[in-house]
Amino acid sequence: MTFNILIADPLSEDGIHPLRDSDQVNITVKTDFTEEELTERISEYDALIVRSQTKVTRNIIQHADNLKIVGRAGVGVDNIDLDAATEHGIIIVNAPNGNTNSAAEHTMAMLMSLSRNIPQAYLSLKNNEWNRKKYVGVELKNKTLGIIGLGRIGTEVASRAKGQRMDIIAYDPFLTEEKAEQLGIRFGSVEDVLRAADFITVHTPLLKETKHMLNAEAFDQMKQGVQIINCARGGIIDEDAMYRAIQSGKVAGAAMDVFEEEPFLDNKLLELPEVIATPHLGASTVEAQENVAIDVCQDVIRFLTGDSVRNPVNLPAVPQEIMSKIEPYFNLAEKLGNFLTHLTDEVIEEINIYYSGDLSEIEAAPITRNTVKGLLQRHLGDHINDVNALFLAEQKGISINENKTSRARGFTNLLTVEVKTKSATRSVAGTLLNGLGARIVKVDHYSVDFTPAGHLVVIHHQDQPGVIGKMGSLLADNQVNIATMQVDRSDIGGDAIMMLTVDRHPEKEILDQLYELDEIKDVTPIDL
Repeated sequence: MTFNILIADPLSEDGIHPLRDSDQVNITVKTDFTEEELTERISEYDALIVRSQTKVTRNIIQHADNLKIVGRAGVGVDNIDLDAATEHGIIIVNAPNGNTNSAAEHTMAMLMSLSRNIPQAYLSLKNNEWNRKKYVGVELKNKTLGIIGLGRIGTEVASRAKGQRMDIIAYDPFLTEEKAEQLGIRFGSVEDVLRAADFITVHTPLLKETKHMLNAEAFDQMKQGVQIINCARGGIIDEDAMYRAIQSGKVAGAAMDVFEEEPFLDNKLLELPEVIATPHLGASTVEAQENVAIDVCQDVIRFLTGDSVRNPVNLPAVPQEIMSKIEPYFNLAEKLGNFLTHLTDEVIEEINIYYSGDLSEIEAAPITRNTVKGLLQRHLGDHINDVNALFLAEQKGISINENKTSRARGFTNLLTVEVKTKSATRSVAGTLLNGLGARIVKVDHYSVDFTPAGHLVVIHHQDQPGVIGKMGSLLADNQVNIATMQVDRSDIGGDAIMMLTVDRHPEKEILDQLYELDEIKDVTPIDL
């Protein structure tokens, strides 16, 4: 069978070799379609490949009678209507790995330029100055490089830095001591990295929890004279805090490729001689552009010829009769996973999902994907979706087990999610109640009943008279209103739990005050 493929945006000729080499496809390259023209012609094609120029709208998808797959030669898919594609059973693939080498090399280039003052020295020469003494640098050998985020790019940076005979200490939410030992690096917490490193490079997604991760408090923990590199995402570093840290001498230099607002022009950071910067060039190499084209073309060929794709973005089509039964559980599953990941800061080694009651008789795989997505989303952000969740979990070395039983412990349906770390097992259970929607009904061995939404606070405390009153008064004094409260205990005077829904997220100062109460053992704010 022969498939028709349209390439609607400019791609490297070398990048489309996988298509040229296949005798099962006919390729049309036309990069000047208007939306109206593409809408009229899209039904002729089995596959569409774009970059960022072509907008794949719902209107286009509705006219794509034969379209089976859309390939995005790059990472972002903002120009593609994912919901419309999923509704019409069209799979979307992208190319998240093609720029790994380029981004890692750019990080190393920035690291070396920073350590040896290369841009500053060059500008000095351009100004007819010869200032050898002014631009004395430091060697990388025997210096400690702290890496925050040891995914694809962070791992590549570590490998290259080891070649410079640097000592590596890294933090990643999925990094274990055993894996760190295999990589020949030191394992540490974020605080360990901040305190130990001479140079710090960040390689995390920009999430709620990583925004301004390097803030004033973080800079205070660093060595005097530390140097900072960010070739990951703008916003991970609090730029105002770093400006102050550079002025004070705490930070000796910074190399930036990404910024909170781009284009990054007329900014006070660029006025500091200790700062070097490039205009978001991490993936701007000929090879990276070719690689993303190759990756997406290979995935398109795989899909059309019946093989599994490597980088899916959306959920494959599910028969409507099955979807109608399982779709109501998607949100519950994701919320349970998201809730549970806040209860442990240790690396998750195993996920067990228990389907009880009516749930034991339905197709569980899509629900499992949503559960795992919820568990990993806190650390991986938008990079994870329903389709690649299981693949990414496997990459992180996490085992996933499904268990089914007709017993539901008093509920018609019960979904229980359990995670195991090196030192603990934590679990949460939820159900769908007629008229009430999703409810969490168990946290570890405590019975509760609350909606998994909004601002939540989990408080572990000693069961003693007055503790609820103290806690309520403290929150009231700080203008934090309690909407709902659930309380359960293991035994009289023993360990107990409070589940609060509050009207606003409690700030760190309020959480610190709660910890000052003698009966309070642990406080965990969770936003769902």
